[in-house]
Amino acid sequence: METTPPGLPGLPENEFASKTTYLDTASHGLLPARTVEVLHRVIRETAEGRGSMPDWLAAVERARARYARIVRVSPDRVALGTAVAPQVSLVAGALPSGAEVLGADGDFSSLLNPFAMRADLKLRTVPLEELAGAVRPGTALVAVSAVQSADGRIADLDAIAGAARDHGARTLVDTTQAVGWLPLDAGAFDHTVCGGYKWLLNPRGVSFLTVPEDGGGLVPLQAGWIAGERPWESCYGTVDELARSARRFDTAPAFLPCLGAERSLSLLEEVGPEAIGVHNRALAERFRVGAAEAGHRPVPGDSAIVAVPGLGEAAERLTEAGVRASVRAGNLRVAFHLYNTAADVDRLLAVLPRP
Repeated sequence: METTPPGLPGLPENEFASKTTYLDTASHGLLPARTVEVLHRVIRETAEGRGSMPDWLAAVERARARYARIVRVSPDRVALGTAVAPQVSLVAGALPSGAEVLGADGDFSSLLNPFAMRADLKLRTVPLEELAGAVRPGTALVAVSAVQSADGRIADLDAIAGAARDHGARTLVDTTQAVGWLPLDAGAFDHTVCGGYKWLLNPRGVSFLTVPEDGGGLVPLQAGWIAGERPWESCYGTVDELARSARRFDTAPAFLPCLGAERSLSLLEEVGPEAIGVHNRALAERFRVGAAEAGHRPVPGDSAIVAVPGLGEAAERLTEAGVRASVRAGNLRVAFHLYNTAADVDRLLAVLPRP
């Protein structure tokens, strides 16, 4: 079996404090020490009456800028929210009655369900591998996850975006299971949406929506004072002038998660998504090879997420052995991120049930 480095070069020591063999980033990422520190500090300041909203809002803007650099767009194209589904609902709400939305069978509910909730839209799904070929005249939007949550399959985003352009359709890509290890250019799509609590290592309560420079036809129905061009002058009555940037689509930030997000994103910027992706994929491949040698049949691919059909019932046994994984769609699902090492893979393989 090929060997991999014991850890990711450039990762600061003592940044993570997991007490388990943690292989469940696809459910929730570990919080870095720097993130934990700022959360403790701000909670203490708030309890003592020393919190500063202007300082917190400045940190929110730094988080926006960090995320924008990671996905290679201008910060003016990034809107902040608290979860994926509410941001997807902005895209769903902007579609005309009767519009066709094309998605992948079994994709994540937070991406598909906002469209299903509009009875006047036509939601059509096909197998992921057939998505690009299923775009047709009259398709208004193609919505797909860059990486499938259930089994780690990676969508052919170039082909999908090309087919959408050829038919005049817009694109919405859910990057929740991708950004942080799979380098991509959000500017290649009309919209992307990302929950930050997985591969971006954010506390839960932060999400990011990217929009075209013209706003992509979205209506800022959730806009409050924070979405004003001058927020502190927009606190009372209606907002006279919405932000000229994607901030017009912001919801009021959950300060603790956003302050933690700014710190977590700083770590990802330091180490680099490209290096993280190489590291994660090498560990995932080490596991695929080892699992196959043990008689299992993991879902093939080059993803940091690996699903093994027929092993869902093994998750409880793994937990008892100190290995954290998850079960999705009946599969055992493991996920490898920057804090994992080859020793983690070998520990998993050692406790994996034999067929």
